[in-house]
Amino acid sequence: MRTIPIHVVFILFGVFAQTLMAQDLSKTMEGKVYSEDGDVAATHVLNTTTKKAAITDINGYFSIVVSLNDTLVFSAVQYKRKEIVVHAGILESTFLSVPLEESNIALDEVIVMPYNLTGELGRDMNNMDVGPVISASSLGLPNAHVKPLMQSERLLREASMGPFNLGMLTTIPFNPMINAITGRTKMLKKRVARDIKYNKSQQLRTQFADSLFVLQLKIPLGKIDDFLYFCEVDANFNTIVDSQDLFAIWEFIKQKSVVYRKNNEQ
Repeated sequence: MRTIPIHVVFILFGVFAQTLMAQDLSKTMEGKVYSEDGDVAATHVLNTTTKKAAITDINGYFSIVVSLNDTLVFSAVQYKRKEIVVHAGILESTFLSVPLEESNIALDEVIVMPYNLTGELGRDMNNMDVGPVISASSLGLPNAHVKPLMQSERLLREASMGPFNLGMLTTIPFNPMINAITGRTKMLKKRVARDIKYNKSQQLRTQFADSLFVLQLKIPLGKIDDFLYFCEVDANFNTIVDSQDLFAIWEFIKQKSVVYRKNNEQ
């Protein structure tokens, strides 16, 4: 029987150990996606091997854990899907740059599964089996229809509170008189109006994602609140927001963004 030299055994063992280490080796890969138009924010990065995902920031940077032979898929609405297999060269590198190719795909109709939504509100509302909305009112809870007052509204009510009765006696309403003379009532009315507008602007902040302000309106993230205050002072602000028409509201803030950027030289 022929024996294998001991040095050959060590060599084979070393190769086998290195293979196992290469298979188990993983690292956090940092990289950046880029394209000709530069709009690479919110690009999805999926490791289909580990089922882990990441999303690029506004400048296209991302980080994701990878191992040898993992498959990375880069996808966005405006770009073609791109797949990259992590080979040894990529795994050993410190940074991965991924070019994306623009995709000009026009869809006549999109069906969203599993609810078969088409995007046409009238048709979708008729096709959906929606149960009753559960709320404090539907449950019959006490004071369900009472709208809570803002702090400024409570202060104004207190400042304007009229006379009240103590048995057979009626007190003189000194508090409203003093507040009216000192101007406190007028000041509180202005504060209530200001707070109402502020609440409406915060409502806009929840209705539209920050990415829409940054990417579509070109408003810096740190300037969104300042931009919304700029919208508040417009005489048509209350009417537009109260309409609850998201298309009209978006068109309004879109037009205001042009003026805002011009005033701030952006």
